[in-house]
Amino acid sequence: MIVSRAPVRFSLGGGGTDLPAYADRYGGYVVTAAIDKYIYVTANKRFYRDIRLAYSKTEIVPTVDAIEHPIFREALRLTGIHEAIELTSVADLPANSGLGSSSSFTVALLNALHAYKREFVSSRQLAEEACAIEMDRLGEPIGKQDQYIAAFGNLTALTIGTDGAVEVEPVPVRMEVLDELESNLVIVYSGIERPARVVLGEQGRRLRELEPDVVERMHRIKEIGREVYRLLVDGDIDRYGELLHDHWTRKRKLASSMTDAVIDDHYEAARKAGAVGGKLMGAGGGGFFMFYARPADKRRLIEAMAKRGLRALKFRFDLDGARIVANLHRS
Repeated sequence: MIVSRAPVRFSLGGGGTDLPAYADRYGGYVVTAAIDKYIYVTANKRFYRDIRLAYSKTEIVPTVDAIEHPIFREALRLTGIHEAIELTSVADLPANSGLGSSSSFTVALLNALHAYKREFVSSRQLAEEACAIEMDRLGEPIGKQDQYIAAFGNLTALTIGTDGAVEVEPVPVRMEVLDELESNLVIVYSGIERPARVVLGEQGRRLRELEPDVVERMHRIKEIGREVYRLLVDGDIDRYGELLHDHWTRKRKLASSMTDAVIDDHYEAARKAGAVGGKLMGAGGGGFFMFYARPADKRRLIEAMAKRGLRALKFRFDLDGARIVANLHRS
């Protein structure tokens, strides 16, 4: 048996500029961080010649073409595995939560399948193959942030060229600054799940139509990403909290489904309870809030969110990226 894992992520700045509708024309820039919440995939040789998959449902099928789950199907096609395999998937967090879990699953699955074939693959190959499956083969309206951070891990800056090439740079942040950021971020679950494609489809359409207001907001969001990089390197963590608020006020107007009255009410309550700034992670519309609070205000913020039924998430940053955590495979 092989056990593979890949982390989910927090987008710290510039999120959304990796979308092809923007990056292909203007280039994207995202600062993102992997965290210690994972998607796990196991791969095991099956006695029978058919294929068994276990995720939120179970599939037992005679051929790859008969697989209902699109990512399982395309990953098996890409790696050339056609029979006698059993694959399972479990996750630390729910799907559609804004943390890039679908791409983390794709990366973890590909790593497991390559290990099953006794193939060593680099982090970059995992990221590129995951992008090929999700964006090219399946046509998902997403960018390249999630696949790359799941593969590489760490606090990482991604520069996406107009040709689609991705430059990966670990952010040279001091450990004491990283610890302070980790301590001052408050992550709470909104309780709302919404597929990213619902929000990203509209956002991508507005970008392709070059709506001036949307393009200008995206330009500013990209510049915020560059500011976040500089602040992390300089250790100016409080200023990062202020940028979060700027980011959200611009992002929330990119698509009509990005927020609603309930989400806005939660956000304003958090600000009143001491949050310097915050945002919904991922495409928006639900999932997890990220708030920044100074140490004196953190407890009050968490208690205020708990009274509204929003559950806090404990986390640490992940520095490893995708890993094979156990390999007991025998031919």
